[in-house]
Amino acid sequence: MLQFFTTTMRAPARHLTFRRAAALHVLLVACLGWGAANADTPERLAAVGQIALVLGVVEGASLVGWRLAQIPKSQALEFLMVSPLRPPRVFVAEALVGVGRFALVSLAGLPVLLVMVLQGLVIPADLWPLGFMPFLWGVVTALGLTVWAYEPVPVRRVGEVVALLGVLFYLVVGILAGEKLQLWISGLPPDVGEWVFNAVMRMFQENPFGVARNWFLLREGPGTQWPGFVTVNLIGAAMAAAFTARAAFRLRGHFHDRHYKPLESNRADQSARIGERPLSWWAVRRVMEYSGRVNVYLAGGFCLLYSAFIVAGDDWPSWMGRAPFLIFELWGGPPMVAASMCVLAAVPAAFQFGLWDPTVADRCKRLELLLLTDLNAGDYWHASRAAAWRRGRDYFWIACLVWAALAVSGRAHWYEALAAAAGGIALWAFSFAVGFRAFGTGNQAGGTATVLTLGFPLLLFALLRADLEAVAAFVPTAACYLPVRSGITWAWAGGFALLAAATYAVARRGLADCDANLRKWLDANQGRKAE
Repeated sequence: MLQFFTTTMRAPARHLTFRRAAALHVLLVACLGWGAANADTPERLAAVGQIALVLGVVEGASLVGWRLAQIPKSQALEFLMVSPLRPPRVFVAEALVGVGRFALVSLAGLPVLLVMVLQGLVIPADLWPLGFMPFLWGVVTALGLTVWAYEPVPVRRVGEVVALLGVLFYLVVGILAGEKLQLWISGLPPDVGEWVFNAVMRMFQENPFGVARNWFLLREGPGTQWPGFVTVNLIGAAMAAAFTARAAFRLRGHFHDRHYKPLESNRADQSARIGERPLSWWAVRRVMEYSGRVNVYLAGGFCLLYSAFIVAGDDWPSWMGRAPFLIFELWGGPPMVAASMCVLAAVPAAFQFGLWDPTVADRCKRLELLLLTDLNAGDYWHASRAAAWRRGRDYFWIACLVWAALAVSGRAHWYEALAAAAGGIALWAFSFAVGFRAFGTGNQAGGTATVLTLGFPLLLFALLRADLEAVAAFVPTAACYLPVRSGITWAWAGGFALLAAATYAVARRGLADCDANLRKWLDANQGRKAE
C-alpha cells in the first residue's frame, strides 16, 4: 500500500496536476466567499452552499473517479493482476491515493473558509456543509461513477432504465406537481395520501442538496439541521464503502471484458457507418460507450417544462406547480439555464485528454496507425471534433429550445436569441480548440478545462454582481449569456470578436503542434526500427 503513495508523490506529472488543482480550488472557494459576502438573503447564501457541494462533486469526479475509471484501459495493469498483490487490493490502494490527493486539495481551501468565519460571513458550524460535505459527496460521486464504468453492459442497461424512471418521477412530482402535490393526491385515501406526501417531502429534503439548502435557509441554529446532516452523510459514507467493495471485486472482470472479451460473429456490419474516416468513427464510438443519456434526459425534460412555462406565462395552469421555475427565475432565469446547457455542451470539447488513451505512452502506441496509413493532424482534428460534438450536442439543442421559448414569449427578440446561439457555438469552438491543443502537445489540461467550465462562469457571475458588465462581456461564457440577458451591446460584440479570434489562433497552433509531434514520433520510431 505504501508503494502506491510513494509512486504517486514522486510522479512529476501528478505533482503538477495536484498543484494546479489546489490553486484552482482556492480560487473557486474565494469566489464562493465573495458570493457569501454579497448574499443579502438566506436564499442566496443557500445557493452558495449548494454551489460548494457541486464544486466538491465535480472535483471528486475529476481527481478520483477519472483516474479509477481509466486504470483498466491500460494493459500494463496485467502485471499487477498476476502478482501476489490481488486486484481488490490494487483498487483499494489506488482509491485511497486518489481520495488522499482530493483531501489535500479540499484542505487547500480551508484558510479561505476560516477567513469567511473571521469576517462573520458564516458561523464556525457552517464549515461542515461548506467543507466536509462537498468532500464526502465528491468521493461518493467518484466511486459511484467508477462502479458504473466497471459494470457489465447488461447491468448498465438495467441501471439506465431505473435511472430514467427516477428522472420521470422527479419531473412529474418535483416539477409539474411541485407545491401543488397535496392537490394532486387529494383523491387518495387520507392515510395513503399523507404517507405519499411525507415520503416525497423526505425524499426532496433529506438529500445532500436539500440539507445544504435547509442549513443556510432555516437559520434557527445548526442544531435544528444537525440530525438531517448526520443522517445524510452517514448514508453517503455507507454508499462510498459499498461502491469501493463492488468496484474492487469488479476490477479483474472489467479488465478482462475490455481486453480479452471475444468478438461476436453476429455483430452488425459497420462498414456503412465507418465511411472514409475510420478514426472519426472509432473516436465517436469510444466516447459514446458511456453516453450519459440519463443526464441528457434530465436536463432536456426540465428545460422542456421550463420552456413551456416561459411561453405560457400567466396562462400556466393553476393546478400545476410553479415554485421550481420561480426559483430558477431568482437564480438568473432562462439566460442562466441556456448558458449552463452551453457549458455542459462544451465539457467534452474541453476535457479531451484521455479521449484516445489514458496516458501519452498508450496514445503513442496507437499512433502506429500512421505507419500504415496516411493519417495526419487534420484527421485527428476531425475525429476529436466529431467525438466532442457527438457527446455534447444534445445540451446545445436543449439550450436552443430555451432560446426559442424566450423569442416566442417575447422576453427576448429573435435576433438576440440568434446572437446567443452564435455565442454558444463560439464558446464550444473555443473550448474545443483549447482541448485539442492540449491533446496535440500531450499535456494534461484538466486545470485549464476546469477554468473553462467552472472558473469562467463564476468569474462572469462575480463581474456582473460588481456591475462590471462591460468587462464581463469579454469572458467567454458571456457570449451565450448576455444577448438574452442585457441585449446585444458593443461590449458583447467586442467580446465575441475576441473569442472568435482567439479560437482561430489556438486552433492553428493546436494543429501545428499536433502535426509536429506526430512527425517527431514517426521519425523516432522509424529510426528505432531501422536500428
